[in-house]
Amino acid sequence: MTRIAAVHGALAPYQHTQRDITDMVAKTCLPPGSDRSVLDRLHRGARVATRNMALPLERYADLQDFGAVNDVFIETAVPLGAEAVGAALDSAGLSPRDVDLLVFTSVTGIAAPSVDARLVGRLGLRSDVKRLPVFGLGCVAGAAGIARLHDYLLGHPDDVAVLLSVELCSLTFQRNDSSLANQVASGLFGDGAAAVVACGARREGAGPVVVDSRSRMYPDTEHVMGWDITGSGFRVVLDASVPDVVRKNLAADVDGFLADHGLKREDITAWVCHPGGPKVLEAVEDVLELPVGALDVTWRSLSRVGNLSSSSVLHVLRDTLAERRPPPGTAGLLLAMGPGFCSELVLLRW
Repeated sequence: MTRIAAVHGALAPYQHTQRDITDMVAKTCLPPGSDRSVLDRLHRGARVATRNMALPLERYADLQDFGAVNDVFIETAVPLGAEAVGAALDSAGLSPRDVDLLVFTSVTGIAAPSVDARLVGRLGLRSDVKRLPVFGLGCVAGAAGIARLHDYLLGHPDDVAVLLSVELCSLTFQRNDSSLANQVASGLFGDGAAAVVACGARREGAGPVVVDSRSRMYPDTEHVMGWDITGSGFRVVLDASVPDVVRKNLAADVDGFLADHGLKREDITAWVCHPGGPKVLEAVEDVLELPVGALDVTWRSLSRVGNLSSSSVLHVLRDTLAERRPPPGTAGLLLAMGPGFCSELVLLRW
């Protein structure tokens, strides 16, 4: 089975308090002199204390078009991605030349050549490394990325595969947009990256094992989450029904997936959950009837860095392994949800 040899998270260079970010958003997104009480309430309700961002706060007002925003994405994503992959490989005791597959995912910027291509020479990857850039999965891509590494390594048990996620969510905040969705997103999302190094079954080493995964698409939910692509960039689509979709579907999906492996919820010793936001996390806790504290690592990640889109669940995985490593041989479940609307479940053995 696939072994996760290392996980490394990296954050964008500028850390700001939630209050300072709220002040910046009020100046750049709301009409001059307008009432900001709703914005203040939404940002407080996000339960985020600090976030890292690609730029100093005063720079965001100067980003007037999509081209300028995307230039910053590329300038920031390449070194941040190099940091994440390099550190993950070092932690795994591997070199860049050991990598056979590099999967890159982001939903907050675009590049051609893609970010993964720009890292080949910078990191010293082999010229025959397989690359797969992925766009559009959004928050679910951290979990789905691990699942797809597992799918690849089942057929290539001697190989090393790396997943890199870079999400610079602050670059998608829409200036002069006072919509409720933009106000919510600007209070929740942060900037960061994460890399996962996974090894096939014929490679020895320590680390949790990927047992299986399951993808699920929910019908008639395309309107729930995503982007409207506009002249100013990515305008967030974030419907208030997201927690309701979770409550309606997640329990049956989790129970069915676990049952196929002879497991029940009480057999899971660690829940590695994407920090989608307070209402989503509360829905997950409620519908799965999780014990008190089961998502503590996720709640702490949300407070420390916000929602990093696809990178977030990988940060939670790293923190789970570092802060509360589960008993060896027990089962864990990694889960995330994203545009589609969809979910991805990954069964782990610690």
